[in-house]
Amino acid sequence: MIRRLSLILAIAIALPLGLFARAPAALAHPHVFVDVTLRFLPDQDGRLTGVEVIWRYDDFFSLLVLEDMGLDPDGDMELTGEERAALKGFDLADWPEGFEGALFLEAGGETIALEPPEPISAHLDEGRIVTRHLRRFTPLRPASLVVRPYDPTYYAALTLSRVGGLPDGCKRRIEEADKDAADEIVAGLGGPANESLFEEVEVGIHYADTLEIACAPLS
Repeated sequence: MIRRLSLILAIAIALPLGLFARAPAALAHPHVFVDVTLRFLPDQDGRLTGVEVIWRYDDFFSLLVLEDMGLDPDGDMELTGEERAALKGFDLADWPEGFEGALFLEAGGETIALEPPEPISAHLDEGRIVTRHLRRFTPLRPASLVVRPYDPTYYAALTLSRVGGLPDGCKRRIEEADKDAADEIVAGLGGPANESLFEEVEVGIHYADTLEIACAPLS
């Protein structure tokens, strides 16, 4: 019954295949909830060369995607190899022009350019879709690196859950977003019922968790 309800809702809100391809307004923001794991990729010299991004979607959105794509028709929450292959990269499709992938890096106040995403895998874990993709960048050993995973329009709410892969001599600190303060900002701009606000102002940064990485110089 839950699966049939999800299908009805998927049709009603015209669910897009890509996470960040926008659907018509149906509910107040955010529409999707995602737990994020970041695994940095160091080279043999201790420089960072990229980051593996793992998105773990909420169970309801996961059901909608499975229904929309015609996967797991028997509802056993187990995907075949072919189904996993079909799901791989679904959330990297149909990105709007200029969209940077819900991941933003800065070093010394300068934006770090990320290469296009490389899909790695997709599977189900306890009824939730989990996808992995890679974002490469020019190797660097940051004295200070600021990382924020967020959707600028707050269509999706991303929560930074885990960080790994940092080389020796690098320390990290995660500062959780002040959601109450973010809600006050949105209220002052017209409130969450103003759907166009999220496209025009891009309030997502106010809901972003912040990861700060500091690395000792290489000897």
